[in-house]
Amino acid sequence: MTELVVRTLPSSSGVQGPGPDTYKGWLFKWTNYLKGYQRRWFVLSNGLLSYYRTQAEMAHTCRGTITLATVHIEVGDTCHFVLTSGGRSYHLKAGSEGECQQWVSALQQAKANATQMMHHSDDSGDEGPLAQPDRALIQGALKTLASKLDDLSTCNELIGKHGAALQRSLSELEDLRAPADGADKLKTVNERATLFRITSNAMINACQDFVDLAEAHSRRWQRSLQYEREQRHHLEETIEQLAKQHNSLERAWRESPSTHNRSERTPEGASSEENDDIEFFDAMEDSPAFITVPANDQLQHRHLSSTQSVTSGSLSSNWSQEDNDNSGMYLRRGRRCRIPDKPNYSLNLWSIMKNCIGKELSKIPMPVNFNEPLSMLQRLSEDLEYSELLDRAARCESSLEQMCLVAAFSVSSYSTTINRTGKPFNPLLGETYELDRLEEYGYRSICEQINHHPPAAAHHVISQRGWTLWQEITIDSKFRGKYISIMPLGSIHLKFNATGNHYVWSKVTSTVHNIIVGKLWIDQSGDIIIVNQRTKDTCHLKFSPYSYFSRDVPRKVTGVVTDSEGSAHYILSGTWDDKIESAKIIESSHGCGETEGKQKTVYQTLPPKLLWKKYPLPENAENMYYFSSLALSLNEPEDAVAPTDSRLRPDQRLMEAGLWDEANTEKQRLEERQRLERRKKEAQANLALEEGREVESYQPQWFHKRTDSETGDSSYVYRGGYWEAKERQDWNQCPAIF
Repeated sequence: MTELVVRTLPSSSGVQGPGPDTYKGWLFKWTNYLKGYQRRWFVLSNGLLSYYRTQAEMAHTCRGTITLATVHIEVGDTCHFVLTSGGRSYHLKAGSEGECQQWVSALQQAKANATQMMHHSDDSGDEGPLAQPDRALIQGALKTLASKLDDLSTCNELIGKHGAALQRSLSELEDLRAPADGADKLKTVNERATLFRITSNAMINACQDFVDLAEAHSRRWQRSLQYEREQRHHLEETIEQLAKQHNSLERAWRESPSTHNRSERTPEGASSEENDDIEFFDAMEDSPAFITVPANDQLQHRHLSSTQSVTSGSLSSNWSQEDNDNSGMYLRRGRRCRIPDKPNYSLNLWSIMKNCIGKELSKIPMPVNFNEPLSMLQRLSEDLEYSELLDRAARCESSLEQMCLVAAFSVSSYSTTINRTGKPFNPLLGETYELDRLEEYGYRSICEQINHHPPAAAHHVISQRGWTLWQEITIDSKFRGKYISIMPLGSIHLKFNATGNHYVWSKVTSTVHNIIVGKLWIDQSGDIIIVNQRTKDTCHLKFSPYSYFSRDVPRKVTGVVTDSEGSAHYILSGTWDDKIESAKIIESSHGCGETEGKQKTVYQTLPPKLLWKKYPLPENAENMYYFSSLALSLNEPEDAVAPTDSRLRPDQRLMEAGLWDEANTEKQRLEERQRLERRKKEAQANLALEEGREVESYQPQWFHKRTDSETGDSSYVYRGGYWEAKERQDWNQCPAIF
């Protein structure tokens, strides 16, 4: 359940005591996990609790309103009280016990008044829907009602006075002793009884007038309230429609060709509002290209903000044309090229996730309807889609050229995610996945889930073509309401056998947008810093977040390769879903026209060279979860794999076959089994502590923790033995997790 936590300032915050109409004061309202507590001005008036950013906003913008007529008020401990309305709980906290009691009393009184008004309201009548009442009409009605109340008060006093006098006269009449006095006393009693009757009639008439007037205006106000409710409902529908239209425009913009890239760019030598740090100059025919980038001391804080426009020219002779040609498809020797089409199941994601805002994605109970039939271990293995980039890098003699290819490889791993908004299956603890492509591409890959909460996986790849890659990735994910953020934590290591060059980098943040309304789409944003631990060469890649108002190419990636001295040698540019190019810097000079002390450097480069180009998707990919050719083969059944391999996971297998109801049942069974196993281990650990024995922590089967001698980082690395066990078919040490 979504919770909004509110706390008040101390008494010095200017909280006003309960008045006849309003109760107001400064509070701190919990907004979300990014912004935390925010200062807001709260106003309790006419049965509504409203809040604003500032007191000045009361004239034009209300940030939220709670109707107290149907709210449930619960008082807790330590100045804490809860308002529950419409399935949503608002947790509020006062600065002191006194303030808490004042707020609770005011809220309870406002709730009682609002409830009474609602119960006594009359929706019947022959009056049609009214427009918003005129302020003068309301003031006049209130004055009339106040006058009637004054009349009633006067009549009440007279009735009390005359009634007391009549009672005295009746008592005196009973005490009469002399008959001569009887006539006078009876006359007095009659006079007082007449006055009492007249006053009572006046009281009754005044009450009737007050009731008639209140009923008449009550019907009018009820109609006005109904009109306002209808207008609010219409406004909500309009806003929802605008949100859908906005999403359609964004989708059309993303899917349209890049028609604003060349003709609408900033003129030569001029800086736009967004690109005031960098200038780009189109290259003349058969001449070097000129690029302006920030000075070296600012490369870590700024990024290239436009793609270089150049004329085709000869490629650098440092790399062969054969190496540059990677446009062909993988040769899938006997690998499957299709899977069953995705069923057309409709399910409201928002109905499931609206109560999970701020939680980790791995802890949200999700049906397979929002998954794709691959595990996170298989998605991790997809990083090897363009392993030939590393094969080429292993043959490079220049470490800087090698760095360019490593940077292109780090970007290429995101190309498969452009349409992949489905959530991979969370691997079970001890689950593994092997990817044996020794015959086709010369490498073998093994992944293992080494921790469950937070989800963490270890990955090791060894290639016969001169390189080794390993990584330990922990997934930190949060659901933010309108989008989901996935933050991979950990480092990726790549080492080349011939030179000993050891590269280290981390992944960027992935964001899935339009969770509430519209079509899901994914974006990558952040920085990747690749460091060669041996030579200290560095590559700084910038993944620019998508902006609807930017004229830049969507999904843009830019970067600079520098040596250990900080001198730039290559400029990288492209997009993470299509291609990456590099341009060799041949000369640099300081630019002119700096503003506000911003230093610029103009780089003269050779024409760019294509490093990486995305493979086209297979035919009918839109009905197969937008899987690439490699992804289609990842879950293909294979003999002799470990019994913990993701291919053998039953719920994932059922989902791929299109049996989603059965897959959901199986997924619940596996998750419950894992929870029982975790509770069993926790009980064993508690027993060991009570008995004074050492608690044994979980140890992965194929990986162990080790400190890297070069980087000093501690991470899980491959201990060996998997491929030997596969050759012997000795899986006795593997747990039964399925």
